[in-house]
Amino acid sequence: MRKNVIATFTALALACIASIPSALAAEQNVTFQVDGKKVVGTLNIPDNVKTPPVALLLHGFTGSRDELAIPSADNEGIFRRTARMFADKGIASLRIDFFGSGDSEGSYADTTLQGQVADAMAALDFLAARTDIDAKKISLVGWSLGGTVSAVVAGRSKTPIASVSLWQPANNPANAMAFLMGTDAVSKGLATGDVPLDVKLPWGSTVSLKGPFFRSLTEIDPVAESVAYHGPLLVTAGTNDVIVFPQPESAQVFLDYHQGPGELWTRPMDHSFNSFQDHVTVDELIDKTADFIEKASK
Repeated sequence: MRKNVIATFTALALACIASIPSALAAEQNVTFQVDGKKVVGTLNIPDNVKTPPVALLLHGFTGSRDELAIPSADNEGIFRRTARMFADKGIASLRIDFFGSGDSEGSYADTTLQGQVADAMAALDFLAARTDIDAKKISLVGWSLGGTVSAVVAGRSKTPIASVSLWQPANNPANAMAFLMGTDAVSKGLATGDVPLDVKLPWGSTVSLKGPFFRSLTEIDPVAESVAYHGPLLVTAGTNDVIVFPQPESAQVFLDYHQGPGELWTRPMDHSFNSFQDHVTVDELIDKTADFIEKASK
């Protein structure tokens, strides 16, 4: 488990892409370090908004900071689209690659839930140190395993969290991985130690993971951790989700234990918000989350 977060932050480059709407004009790649390893993110500050509220976007299992490409939207990643639509509504965002993912340093085989929590906590420190966003209005948005991490971070954070939005979060990560990989793969993973285990995923790709990842699935209880957070909580549930299920019961658990304002948002969608069909549900979810953040940030 990685500790001793080093809060040194470096802006790498401005990314101005003419084919993307003007809300992305202020996007920049940024880095910070966690235990000596570089974590990379993309910061989007909307134009003509002084110190806007900001959302930290945490990607899912085997994902990266732009997230899954939407075929009907010119293959724009779900989180990239989220950042753009948030910016149009005056909400800044930081989307990061967890250690070993995307452009961040490290091997994904070494990822753990504890490590992802450490990355997210460092990202909160990064945002809290800035003066171009409102550090008192930081929200969390996490998808799938990123939702699990968001629930843990919300409960542990010393930085005030304005709102938390959990998109299809796994309330029992070990159980979710058993559904995804099969119980045999999880059993082998628990016994593999520091030797990477290659696991084939339902969508055809293969991921290599070491024993600490599989053990970490049983070492953190996201629902129990989230109880310490008492602010506004939005949880989404797709009734056609076959990765985190049954739904909406799996999502409702977070709200059942939440001691604060909460809302369940349910649609007949799969784990990817029907994004392989079209972008209608994705856009509805992004708009809903933006409205939730705006209300919590007033």
